[in-house]
Amino acid sequence: MKIRVLVVGCGNMGTSHALAYHNLPEFEICGIVSPGKSKERLNEKLGGGYPLFDDYYTALAETKPDAVSINTYPDTHEAYAIAALEADCHVFIEKPLADTVVGAERVAAAAKKHNKKLVIGYILRVHPSWEKFVEVAQTMGKPLVMRMNLNQQSHGIMWDVHRNLMKSLSPIVDCGVHYIDVMCQMTRSKPVWVSAIGAKMTEDIPAGNYNYGQLQIRFEDGSVGWYEAGWGPMMSETAFFVKDVIGPKGCVSIVAKDAGKAGQSDNVDAHTKTESLKVHYADIDAANNFTRPDEWIDLTDEPDHNELCKREQIFFLNAIKNDSDLTHHVEDAVNSLRIAFACDESVKTGEVVRL
Repeated sequence: MKIRVLVVGCGNMGTSHALAYHNLPEFEICGIVSPGKSKERLNEKLGGGYPLFDDYYTALAETKPDAVSINTYPDTHEAYAIAALEADCHVFIEKPLADTVVGAERVAAAAKKHNKKLVIGYILRVHPSWEKFVEVAQTMGKPLVMRMNLNQQSHGIMWDVHRNLMKSLSPIVDCGVHYIDVMCQMTRSKPVWVSAIGAKMTEDIPAGNYNYGQLQIRFEDGSVGWYEAGWGPMMSETAFFVKDVIGPKGCVSIVAKDAGKAGQSDNVDAHTKTESLKVHYADIDAANNFTRPDEWIDLTDEPDHNELCKREQIFFLNAIKNDSDLTHHVEDAVNSLRIAFACDESVKTGEVVRL
């Protein structure tokens, strides 16, 4: 029996996930929801024929889906997810899980109460190259120094998207949860404090928010990490793509020769590309000369954005079919969001936040 899924939100992520449901025989789209014309464009892209709705709650009541795919702006995530879970639906939801930590905890509790699957769209977790990046980083000893960023010189439609996102979240919360999650995987250690700075460089976003931020995290094992994210037409494309991990035994870096070029910061496909990992070993002889050459790991399984979204939906499908235990998956999502919001608090208060 096919899993009937209601797709909510038809932007970049919603479109990619809808393509996955359309192409995976185990799913059947029972409705597409958006308040504007995007649902019609998506329906046409999928060949037409799917029921279209302006209102989520109407669609949920009328279609009675088995699962709901939530790809809307974060300020709707909590309410939409809880309504779906209470309607006995499994939920796939784009990150972040909610726009507050308390909201994320409520969604997690609702999934547990109703015994439904809740999968959060941490796309890097299904990327084989990022899995390899984490694996190699874990061989570099402790403590680790983790350096990451993703600055986006957004313009056109992407500046509209980013301005809408910043009505509820800053870049270091919305984007940062991915990389905080990666750092937690690499260290497998508890974060103990965070510090962050931010700057508002445009009047196009709400008062109190900022479109550039940098966070720092210290872990219990002595590891440290920083991440920066900036959105907007003013952002520099110099060093917008840094993914680098250093340990006592050496370092591993993502070297995205094409994705890291100027002009790629606003390209969604470029955000996950790895292309190659460069591994450097710290081994030296009595004269302090290196005894091992640097190693290049060229990554052949380099899925594009749509393929990554398809892999996320295969994970969702298997969780439903096999009744997988997603406790750690959900806990990790709530934890990374908690850390990201602590960083946001640090920006606004100017103080270190202890976790």
